[in-house]
Amino acid sequence: MHNSPFTAGSNSVAEHLDSSVLETLQAVMEAEYPALLDTFLVDSEERLRLLHAACRSGQAESLRQAAHSFKGSCSNMGAALLAELCREMEETARRDQLDETPALIERIEREFAIVRILYRAERQRWGGPG
Repeated sequence: MHNSPFTAGSNSVAEHLDSSVLETLQAVMEAEYPALLDTFLVDSEERLRLLHAACRSGQAESLRQAAHSFKGSCSNMGAALLAELCREMEETARRDQLDETPALIERIEREFAIVRILYRAERQRWGGPG
């Protein structure tokens, strides 16, 4: 557990999340903020499934669209590194370099695993008892 993103201090978290985006979302969403976090995580899992399906089927345009959609969602939620990986996937699919996509999906999945931990912690901080 010593390699948890929380043990290395705020720099480690800042690498994955843009706190200014989260602060804006908190201010705008107020009581709905925890639900927004939940929705993002559920949506992201579905978007990952779409990336996998497009990769397996070898459909570059489907892959590009799925990556583009996921990128926008990550960007809106302050998941900066995840958004950047999705941008890379979008470009790779646009160039039809599908041999590179399995490794890139693996990187996206690893980053999402970290982001999911961070957002769940954020959710607990804001969620309260109900």
